[in-house]
Amino acid sequence: MTGRDVHRAIDAVWRIESAKVIAGLARIVRDVGLAEDLAQEALVAALEQWPESGVPDNPGAWLTATAKRRGIDRLRRDRALERKYEALGRGMEIQGGMTQPDVDAALDDHVGDDLLSLMFTTCHPVLSTEARVALTLRLLGGLTTTEIARAFLASDSTVAQRIVRAKRTLAEAKVPFEVPREA
Repeated sequence: MTGRDVHRAIDAVWRIESAKVIAGLARIVRDVGLAEDLAQEALVAALEQWPESGVPDNPGAWLTATAKRRGIDRLRRDRALERKYEALGRGMEIQGGMTQPDVDAALDDHVGDDLLSLMFTTCHPVLSTEARVALTLRLLGGLTTTEIARAFLASDSTVAQRIVRAKRTLAEAKVPFEVPREA
């Protein structure tokens, strides 16, 4: 089968099977929008894999199985994230001595300190001057990589790599996210 034939086959299979795939997923994930997204992800996977491996014997089942696996992965990720949020909430209660967490008030109290901590972190001496400026413009200034590249008269990829390396350097050096204390 040529690539063109495979794409025609995928188009035909999608027209026939998409409603079944989405309906089956909606039953599992209980969210039609998410079900449609997962079905689309399965379609993308088919477009990537089938031209090389060929159309499977039962393409509808392949799409359904692929979408279900992605749905299960997404549900697991969401549950793990939920557990982390719950732990974070409990930590905020304990740390702040709050019986009922008032997230907005907690954020308002610490926004200035957090911004100052971020500024000290992005300007840490472990980073080169160019990396400090690029990271500060990105995280505190809200500039895009393209805007920063224009300011540096450099390519987007150079600035993007500079930012990635700066973040990696901060992580490897275990630079604390805090305002330095007076010596």
